[in-house]
Amino acid sequence: MKHEKDLNNSLCTLCPRECRVHRAQGLKGYCQVSGDCVYIARASLHLWEEPCISGTPEMQADPACPINGSGTIFFSGCNLRCIYCQNHEISDRAAGRPVSISQLSQIMLSLQERGAANINLVTPTHYTDSICLAVTMARQDGLTIPIVYNCSGYEKAETLKSLKGIVDIYLTDFKYMDSEIAGRYSKAPDYPEVASLALQEMYAQHPSCSFDESGMMTEGVIVRHLILPGHTKNAMAVIRHIYETCQDNVWFSLMNQYTPVNDIATKAPNLARRVTKREYKKVVDYCLELGMEHVFIQEGDVARESFIPDFFTDNLGLENN
Repeated sequence: MKHEKDLNNSLCTLCPRECRVHRAQGLKGYCQVSGDCVYIARASLHLWEEPCISGTPEMQADPACPINGSGTIFFSGCNLRCIYCQNHEISDRAAGRPVSISQLSQIMLSLQERGAANINLVTPTHYTDSICLAVTMARQDGLTIPIVYNCSGYEKAETLKSLKGIVDIYLTDFKYMDSEIAGRYSKAPDYPEVASLALQEMYAQHPSCSFDESGMMTEGVIVRHLILPGHTKNAMAVIRHIYETCQDNVWFSLMNQYTPVNDIATKAPNLARRVTKREYKKVVDYCLELGMEHVFIQEGDVARESFIPDFFTDNLGLENN
């Protein structure tokens, strides 16, 4: 991890893009971020992650329960920027405000005070060094809840190594096993290889999952896959790779909440619809056929706007820091 004084004096190679731009001088890399501050679009208690991250509806409804959701911090910018991104307002840096490392630390502590089960860092890759400093500072000031690194899977193993001892839970996407699809939708044809190496490093750091007495995860790896319409073959290839790599030592989250947004119909007409029940069932059945036991499955119609937060209003942790 770099020292705070060094963060403004280096070319950025944090992610696989390796843009090598001097962000402190106002230059933007692929992630669309420049300057020497961290940009945050939202910090709030989030209720729609996996049950062991956000808690169950019963926990959230119980006034005596200390778990009020996941303490989620949405960072602006993204090193992947998929054409179908459901959080495109922040991945394109349309939303967000700058905070210092000390302010980021205080936001984490504020979320803990509000009953967050963990600190959930969403799209954090391009701020890794600053995050390490903020977490260290927050822990010195009393932060005790787990740190969740919620990422796209497009990570450098070298950068992940710097997170050992900082991150307790990796909540990572694994989007593609097909390089052609990865290139078409995310301009990252190397995604399958890069994400595989990244997952190996995450798994090496946390080779098993641990839970507290209430069922909340305290350590481990959760791998997510968002099924895209018409791409069940890719989904099954991803599932097979995850199972062959990690067996049942990680949890797998199979999501059917894909929602067409923005102008996706002009960019990729085949993605201008939701995933059908038949497509989702086909992929779920494949998980069961492989023998996967630790799988989160979404039931009912979850592809709705409530999964997409409002990034353009003041929210917890920002207005007072």
